[in-house]
Amino acid sequence: MGRVTRNLLVLALGALLGVSTTFYRDVQAERQDSLQPLPLDELRVLTEVFGKVKSDYVEDVDDKKLLIDAIQGMLSGLDPHSTYLDPESFKEVRIGTEGKFGGLGIEVTMENGFVKVVAPIDDTPAHRAGIKAGDLITRLDDSPVKGMTLSDAVRRMRGKPNTKIKLTVIREDEPQPLEFVLTRAIIKITSVRGKILEDGYGYLRVTQFQSSTADAVRRQLGKMKKQSGGALKGIVLDLRNNPGGVLNGAVAVTDTFLRKGVIVSTKGRIEDSQLKFTATPNDYSDDAPIVVLVNGGSASASEIVAGALQDHKRAIIMGTKTFGKGSVQTILPMKNGAALKITTARYYTPQDRSIQAAGIVPDVVVEDLKLAKKDSDASRRIREQDLLGHLRNENGKDNDEEAQDAPDRGPSIDDDFQLREALNLLKGVNVVGGRKEG
Repeated sequence: MGRVTRNLLVLALGALLGVSTTFYRDVQAERQDSLQPLPLDELRVLTEVFGKVKSDYVEDVDDKKLLIDAIQGMLSGLDPHSTYLDPESFKEVRIGTEGKFGGLGIEVTMENGFVKVVAPIDDTPAHRAGIKAGDLITRLDDSPVKGMTLSDAVRRMRGKPNTKIKLTVIREDEPQPLEFVLTRAIIKITSVRGKILEDGYGYLRVTQFQSSTADAVRRQLGKMKKQSGGALKGIVLDLRNNPGGVLNGAVAVTDTFLRKGVIVSTKGRIEDSQLKFTATPNDYSDDAPIVVLVNGGSASASEIVAGALQDHKRAIIMGTKTFGKGSVQTILPMKNGAALKITTARYYTPQDRSIQAAGIVPDVVVEDLKLAKKDSDASRRIREQDLLGHLRNENGKDNDEEAQDAPDRGPSIDDDFQLREALNLLKGVNVVGGRKEG
């Protein structure tokens, strides 16, 4: 790029005030009274820094790269979930929402320049290799993660099936970094599994929320009721290590077990972010008692379901405190084929509790027995509140398409302490509920 073009670019940056003001007047004239004046001094500094980098940096830097990096820096300073998606990254996001893609099968976020695992997805290369919620990924093959954007890291982890990638991981309580060699595969997200644990007691495992997840949940309920002679004595809804998914999927799953009332509301600065979702008068479980299993890998949409069922006293929440991601991200397509993923609202439970950085505290706290043996606890798992730059809870409560239905499979009560405790609790609820006063 020539000197004249660069000078024009610097001038264009300096003219940002006029362009932005015109845009707001054309699109949101009704909000003029609430607009804050743009900081002219800081904009001048921005153009000055741009010019100094172009003239004095040790190597020539492409103007486009500098501007994209500036955008990324602006968004990363907001919170861990806001980012700029270049056209290729935006395409990857759309592929991921289709429920089928080539990769490793982990939900990740960015923290302090590294990739942290929110949760591995069931029956994927990452899950089978032993990747755990809270793992810190420091290298992808021989490339340090430090300095990569989240989109860059995700793009490197995805790829053609049957190709390998080495992940270097730092894990709490492990003295040395761990290395995992994973073989990429087609990730077909089967979000719902179901089976009968014992006579009349059903088990539903939801690994991720997609638009059609509720339909799969209702089909599994129908199968289990038929196997149990028409009714279920109780249901374990397993949301452990469920990283979330689409909002309408979480709302529809919650509506499966409620007859009335608010499911979740969202609140933000703009009118479109003020939403409230309510239940319809049909409980597909026929009011069967429910225990919901959660842990530190249960995030976002999982917390919406757990929080709603807890507030309505429709279910007993068991396990350990959830991740605490109570914010809403909106993807805004840009004219150049890229997109802006930006946080636009917070989630609130029916009792107006903000999930953000607080999570859902179980009614019955039950640690994983294997973790207890290692003298570990849920507080050591990475959660939203641990992420650098996370949105604060404004109430001051910062605390610690669908694949085919899967066959009946899942954890066994013999080797899953939390599941066994959930089943025992359901049996106890039925014993108490079955007593009649004299």
